[in-house]
Amino acid sequence: MKMAPIGSAFSWQSYIEEIASSDDKDSITTNGLWEQINVTRDATDYLWYMTDVKIDPDEAFLKNGQNPLLTIFSAGHALNVFINGQLAGMVYGELGNPKLTFSQNVKLVAGVNKISFLSVAVGLPNVGLHFETWNAGVLGPVTLKGLNEGTRELSGQKWSYEIGLKGETISLYTFSGSSSVEWMEGSSLAQKQPLTWYKTTFDEPQGNYPLALDMSSMGKGQIWINGQSIGRHWPGYIAHGNCGNCNYAGQFTDKKCRSNCGKPTQKRYHVPRSWLKPKGNLLVVFEEWGGDPSRISLVGRTTSSVCTDIFEGQPMLKNWHMISSGKVESMQPKAHLWCPPGQKISQIKFASYGMPQGTCGSYREGSCHAHKSYDALERNCAGKQSCSVMVASEVFGGDPCPDSQKKLSVEAVCS
Repeated sequence: MKMAPIGSAFSWQSYIEEIASSDDKDSITTNGLWEQINVTRDATDYLWYMTDVKIDPDEAFLKNGQNPLLTIFSAGHALNVFINGQLAGMVYGELGNPKLTFSQNVKLVAGVNKISFLSVAVGLPNVGLHFETWNAGVLGPVTLKGLNEGTRELSGQKWSYEIGLKGETISLYTFSGSSSVEWMEGSSLAQKQPLTWYKTTFDEPQGNYPLALDMSSMGKGQIWINGQSIGRHWPGYIAHGNCGNCNYAGQFTDKKCRSNCGKPTQKRYHVPRSWLKPKGNLLVVFEEWGGDPSRISLVGRTTSSVCTDIFEGQPMLKNWHMISSGKVESMQPKAHLWCPPGQKISQIKFASYGMPQGTCGSYREGSCHAHKSYDALERNCAGKQSCSVMVASEVFGGDPCPDSQKKLSVEAVCS
């Protein structure tokens, strides 16, 4: 199975979101910091926190160049910090701990400085102890260290709030909304700029194969097709952890058999064909961090072969159910193969039970191989749309390498 680019490259236009400030007429002003979800009611991911910071001309840092340290404590989930309309930095929390801290030296000028934080929520929690009490947004403290007075506490001063983005307010992601502003294109196209809207149009590809957008060149934001949201994109979120040898022996944990460490947790986003028109579909992307829209591509799933990699002893859902109920009986895992509708398994291109090497499309036999591997797959799968084979030594004519962990790797041709 492959995801291949379809058609020609998109022709993009851009529109830069305005940075909110405390002078905006649509803002709400009060003393202190507010929790985000209580303000937005989850009608939007975005809440602006804005305040003014006055700097006297005799501040020492203006002469010695040692910029003051701005520290912000937030309950999550992501934060963009702007000083006088310029991006000072970004930070985001983790899945297990969404709280975050921004701590960075910032450039301030004599007089009134406009401080704006865009706090971004990534949905609402739906699991966890007392998750209904979890907060989001900037709750403080917010401090400025390195002034003549020492450290200035900003949390209790006047703050202004603005719910959502101006682009959301005018529905830039719809046909009517997108025509209400002037977009830039060609050499004026904004690239790698935070808080930027992008739009393009495309025709529906012929066929009924699944479609997706490859967003690997972007950072974080949201996507709309013909005014309908297909969700948040976040290729900038990199998978952490260690990806070593795979061994499922013993009790299962989420740290076993990890793959793709150091890569985006997701880069392709499904495009429902039911939302598409034959011609002139509107695609709108809002990018929070900055990215390269010229490398966004529409891709389609093509299936010429399917693969499976299953280790002996790999845990199954039924095993977990048995453990939770106190039963000790273990079930053998199965390797499953499926071809798309209208196709059947016409050939077993590769099959090896033992210690096969490589990945789908480039499998090869290892130092340990059961010579009846092909027989079991041909017998159970040839001519079928889907099949399953138990991963056990007796299925493949015996144990080819006792006392070693084995796996089954299969590549089947669909036609």
